[in-house]
Amino acid sequence: MQAACLALSLALCGSAAAALDLPPAVTDADYAPVDPAEARLGQLLFYDPILSGNREVSCATCHHPAHGTSDGLSLGIGDGGIGLGPKRRADPENPPEQRIPRNAPALFNLGAHEFTVLFHDGRIEVDPDRPGGLRTPLDEDMVAGFASLLSAQTMFPVLSPDEMAGHYGENEISKAVRQGRLTGEGGAWDLISRRVAAIPAYAEAFVAIYPTIDRPEQIGFTDISNAIAAFMAFEWRSDTSPFDTYLRSGAGLAPAQAEGMGLFYGAAGCAACHTGPFQTDHGFHAMAAPQIGPGKAARFESHARDEGRMRVTGQSEDAYAFRTPSLRNVTLTGPYGHAGGHRDLDAFLRDHVQPEGGLGTYDQTGVTLPPLEVADFRAFAAGGDLAGIRAARRAPGVALSDAEIAALLAFLAALEDPVAITGRLGVPETVPSGLPVAAP
Repeated sequence: MQAACLALSLALCGSAAAALDLPPAVTDADYAPVDPAEARLGQLLFYDPILSGNREVSCATCHHPAHGTSDGLSLGIGDGGIGLGPKRRADPENPPEQRIPRNAPALFNLGAHEFTVLFHDGRIEVDPDRPGGLRTPLDEDMVAGFASLLSAQTMFPVLSPDEMAGHYGENEISKAVRQGRLTGEGGAWDLISRRVAAIPAYAEAFVAIYPTIDRPEQIGFTDISNAIAAFMAFEWRSDTSPFDTYLRSGAGLAPAQAEGMGLFYGAAGCAACHTGPFQTDHGFHAMAAPQIGPGKAARFESHARDEGRMRVTGQSEDAYAFRTPSLRNVTLTGPYGHAGGHRDLDAFLRDHVQPEGGLGTYDQTGVTLPPLEVADFRAFAAGGDLAGIRAARRAPGVALSDAEIAALLAFLAALEDPVAITGRLGVPETVPSGLPVAAP
C-alpha cells in the first residue's frame, strides 16, 4: 500500500495529474470589484459592537480571523456572552437563553460571483425573478438597497435576539424586533443606523464614500451592510494557497498533498459535492451530520431537530440537507458540521464517509461548548430523529484506510491561504464608537 501511494504521489506531481478533473485556476474575473475605501469603512463596522442591541457583540464575535473567520465553537454564544472563541462563556449578569442553533460558517471567498446562496439552509439566495433580485424569508421591501447577496445576509444577525439584538425588553432594538418593527422610521434597522450616523467619524466616511449620501441622517442600514460586505469580500478573498499555485503552474504541492488531491478528485469521491474552484457545488445534501443544540423549531414547538433545507422549501426530499461548505482554509474553521458536532477534522472526515455519518459511534465529547444550563443532546434522546437523519442520507459510504485519511488531510492543508488567513486589513486597534474590539 505504501509503495502504491508513493507511486501515485510522484505521478500526480507530474503529467498524470492532467487526468484528474481539476477546477480551473481562480482569476480576478471570478470576483466582484471592491472599492478599497468602502472596505476600510466596512472593516471598522465589522469589528464595532455598536451594531448590536446591547453594544456588546460585533460581527467579529462569531467571525474572527483568529478562528478562521468562525468562532472556534460548536455552537456560538452571541448576546449574553463574554470573551472570544473557545474561551467565550456566559455572562452571569446577563446569561443567554440558548446557544445559537447552528455553527458559525467561515467567510472566505463570499465576494466571488458563484456564491449565490448563503446560510446552512440556503434561506437567502439570488433570484432574478424577484423584484429585489433576492429571495429571503422576509418581505420583498426589505431587500431594496442591498448591493449584493453578501450585503443582504447581514439583515438576519442584527435582528436575532440570540445573536446580536439582545433579548426582549433589554434595549430599544430588541424591543423593536419584538414588536415587529424592522424597517421604516423607528424600526430596528433605523435605530441601528441612527447610532452609527451619530458618530462623527462614521458620518464623515459615509458622506465621503457614497455619492447618494449628503448628510448623516441619510445613512441607512443597507449602506452599513454594503460597507461590511465590501470589507468581507476584500479581506477574505482566498486564492493564493499551494493548491492555487499548483493550478496555475503545476507546482507547489508536496507529495502527500498530491496523493490526497488524487483521492479527493478520484476514488474518494469528495469532488462529487466539493467541486469547482472553491470546493463546493453550492447544493444541499443530507450527510447525517450529528444534531446537537436546540435545533431549529418554531416557538410553539419543543423538539431539537434541525431539518435543514426542508425548512426553506417545504419539500420532504430536502429533509436534513445542508449546503455544501467551501473547503478553503477548512483546517482552521472547525468545529465541523452544521451544528459543529466534531471539533477534530480527522474525526469528522472519518464519520463523514460512513454510510450513516458515524451516528452509531458518535463521540459526544468531540464538541467545543462553553458551559450553559441547556440540553445540548436532546436530539440523541427520546423524541429525537436519528432514524430520520440516517434515512435521509443518500450518499454511499467510502472505505478509506488510515493512510488515505492522512493523505486527504494533507490535501486539505494545501487549501490554506496565508494571505486570507491573516487578512489584508487586519483587526483594527480601535473603532469609532470607542467600544472594545474583539481580540483573542
